[in-house]
Amino acid sequence: MAVSRKAKDSVIRIAFLVTALSSIVALGLIMIYLFIEGLPIFEHVSVIDFLFGHLWYPTSDPADFGIFPLIVASVAVTLVSSALAIPLGVMTAIYLAEIAGPRTRGFFKPVVELLAALPSVVIGFFGMVVVAPFLQEAFDLATGLNLFNAAIMLAFMSVPTICSVSEDAIYSVPAELKEASLALGATHWETIARVILPASLSGISTAIILGMSRAIGETMVVLMVAGGAAMIPTSLFSPVRPMPSSIAAEMAEAPFRGDHYHALFAIGIVLFLFTLLFNIIADHISEKHKQVGAATL
Repeated sequence: MAVSRKAKDSVIRIAFLVTALSSIVALGLIMIYLFIEGLPIFEHVSVIDFLFGHLWYPTSDPADFGIFPLIVASVAVTLVSSALAIPLGVMTAIYLAEIAGPRTRGFFKPVVELLAALPSVVIGFFGMVVVAPFLQEAFDLATGLNLFNAAIMLAFMSVPTICSVSEDAIYSVPAELKEASLALGATHWETIARVILPASLSGISTAIILGMSRAIGETMVVLMVAGGAAMIPTSLFSPVRPMPSSIAAEMAEAPFRGDHYHALFAIGIVLFLFTLLFNIIADHISEKHKQVGAATL
């Protein structure tokens, strides 16, 4: 029996190890292919000109491969969407975890999680046919497909992620911390602000970074509602073209293994580095504010 149990444990351990290694290998192969296909563009254009060039005309003669407007567009859309999604997501998580009653929580929590299941193309279509005409009419704009429209749709997509992860972090706060705060005379709101939120800061910070990562890497929504103009935005209502939408819009038309093809993969490398940076920041914040018990607050 002991040998059988030991063999069973070994099989389970090996199965988990193979699964984990498969994920790492798959990610490694994707990254290697991305760099193999993207780096050849730098034989024709310098890294500085590629990153900070203001003109993106990959099909002209001679071609211009400056992606600075695409980078600015991606960062701008991500920041504006985060400014909308972070307060809404975190406050919704606080409400569901600490304020709402069981029946209210039982109704709203599945609704919030259901939003995460909506296909991005549906959200993009909603932005095109509902939000874009509204913005165009309300603000007297030339077009409703712009940075602000894209930011609203991305915020709509990021809120479920931020809310769900933040709520789990708030639930994980030890009960004795809340009880001690209330026993010392603090009100419910003071307990939330001075005990629960600091104790769950690690999880909330991770939720925020994950939400921002989804926003900067989203393709279909920004392709449909951002306007598609590869220029530096001058206002919230300027049409823009973030990096993911450029890849999605042009990859099918780029000659295989041509300069345009390699430039699009190079954009993918830049996008990959942005996402990697967000994950590193999330991991750093998570470890810095890690809460493992009541004594560590």
